[in-house]
Amino acid sequence: MAVTVALDNEGFLVNRDDWSEALAVDLAGQDEFEMTEQVMGFIREARAMYDNDGVVPPIRIFAKRQGVSTKDLYTVFKKGPMKLICKWGGLPKPTGCV
Repeated sequence: MAVTVALDNEGFLVNRDDWSEALAVDLAGQDEFEMTEQVMGFIREARAMYDNDGVVPPIRIFAKRQGVSTKDLYTVFKKGPMKLICKWGGLPKPTGCV
């Protein structure tokens, strides 16, 4: 589970083109998180929204588009759903995320 791509000091990809689904699994594993198909689906959707809109979607908009509540996302991710989706999905750190 050795990640061999450039990451910043918070574990976000430096080069978005380095991303792959296998890398997402490795990055989640480093955070002691077991990747599920549901989570990979959230990552794929966030990447598609980023490709379309050029920005990381705010959690409320993202949750609504997924047909889930923000509470549901917090149940899956425990803390910082959009931060983790972006981190594992090779997307920039969400704005407003400290």
